[in-house]
Amino acid sequence: MARWLGCKAMEVLTQSLPPTGTLAMDCEPEADGQIMITVGIVEDNRELRTSLTRMVDAAPGYRCVCACGTAEDALREMPEAKPQVVLMDIHLPHRSGIECTRRLKDLCPATQVLILTVYDDNDNIFNALKAGASGYLLKRSSPADILKAVAEVKEGGAPMTSQIARKVVASLREPSKNPAVGGESLSEREMEVLGYMSKGYAEKEIADKMHVSVNTIKTHRKHIYHKLHIRCRAEILLRYHA
Repeated sequence: MARWLGCKAMEVLTQSLPPTGTLAMDCEPEADGQIMITVGIVEDNRELRTSLTRMVDAAPGYRCVCACGTAEDALREMPEAKPQVVLMDIHLPHRSGIECTRRLKDLCPATQVLILTVYDDNDNIFNALKAGASGYLLKRSSPADILKAVAEVKEGGAPMTSQIARKVVASLREPSKNPAVGGESLSEREMEVLGYMSKGYAEKEIADKMHVSVNTIKTHRKHIYHKLHIRCRAEILLRYHA
């Protein structure tokens, strides 16, 4: 079943790619001509790996610096290539993408890992986040969505496919999973902000949706981090997984 889904995802992604060099994005190269975002790819399907590489290189401001077919190759080559973001498949031969993520974060702490897979079950989602992944997308995501997520994760966000975000938000809404520190639980507004954060919304977007200022959202975020004893968005997702 997973193999069939992977083939369908590859077909959708490949067919949706525009001609090389025509993929327009909001990001542009920096003024000095340097590439803004460097990307690594870990994907065992050669055709999909090639399509992903072409997708990245076709987008202004993006460049693929390393593409590997196995976790072993990635752990050997990525530390030298030093990509800012790695697109990581979960189903790899010999060693899984989750284990590869864990080891890669040890070797390259500054590199952000964005899972790109066909698996949408809770175990894979939260195990990947626990291993150090900063975001989680399904392979049926459009090229534009994947590239947008790459840019977001580079800036410290935690992008997720909407289906994945719904699973996380569902866990957030369980009463037993509104944590209290020293008897202090999150307020209703803080829980609302937390829900938007888990979906990958930027602070300005959250402010617009809640009809408040960005500074108000920053204050809510500060309180959330303090109450939950966390430092980043990815830790939010892990805190609610039983």
